Amino acid sequence: MTHHRNDTWRAPEPFLWNLVRSNVPVLLFLALALGGMMAVYWFFSPPDEGGAEAFSASGAEDLLMAAIYKQVPARPVVQRVAQSMGPLRIGLIAGHREHDAGAVCADGLTEAEVNLRIAEQVVNRLQQNGIPVEILAEFDPRLQNYSGTALVSIHADSCEYVNEQATGFKISGSSITDSSQLSACVEAAYAAATGLPFHAHTITDDMRDYHAFREIAAGVPALIIEVGFMNRDRELLTSNADVPAEGIAKGILCYLENRHDG
Repeated sequence: MTHHRNDTWRAPEPFLWNLVRSNVPVLLFLALALGGMMAVYWFFSPPDEGGAEAFSASGAEDLLMAAIYKQVPARPVVQRVAQSMGPLRIGLIAGHREHDAGAVCADGLTEAEVNLRIAEQVVNRLQQNGIPVEILAEFDPRLQNYSGTALVSIHADSCEYVNEQATGFKISGSSITDSSQLSACVEAAYAAATGLPFHAHTITDDMRDYHAFREIAAGVPALIIEVGFMNRDRELLTSNADVPAEGIAKGILCYLENRHDG
């Protein structure tokens, strides 16, 4: 018996088609990668108005190898602004308040009451200028990490007679935080208001290493001022306490007006 084969003969598939069909995932990945690269290039290309116009005028829009142009709208430039210095607040220490009397005169006048009287008048003057200010005690708990705009401690010098040169004031700025601008303002304003000389050579180690300098927050300018001698400058510090108060207040205002400079 003779058997006849019914198989239909098929021509072999082209090699290129076989290659494409067997590598569809790879080709798809390459196509997506190319599309992504083109999209990134288009998005980040800088604007080139002149180039786009030149390309259009050349009549080469139909070229396959045309450059890609994208109009990117201009973005406004935002100027960097210095970080805010925080809420305005001035602290005044009335020397020896709620701790001891300080220097005491033969007739009972104490340094603590002289300091407080002057501090209260400084507060009045600053508040009249819209400046938030508070009086602190010598070892006030609020001094721990105090973060005011500036701190000024008000003291007075001895009531004992030393000599005729024992008149005048002295200032020591914080040795921890740069307080040179605050010190310069208060020194100049106080000298102008009171007419007293500045005694730089009598500044003591206790003033340079004043305890509050080590207690307040880092970065807060601070100083201690001895407003005068309770002997030869007594009348100025008591009967005319508004004069030294005016000098301190003007010095603080000077600092506030110039603290943003260099």
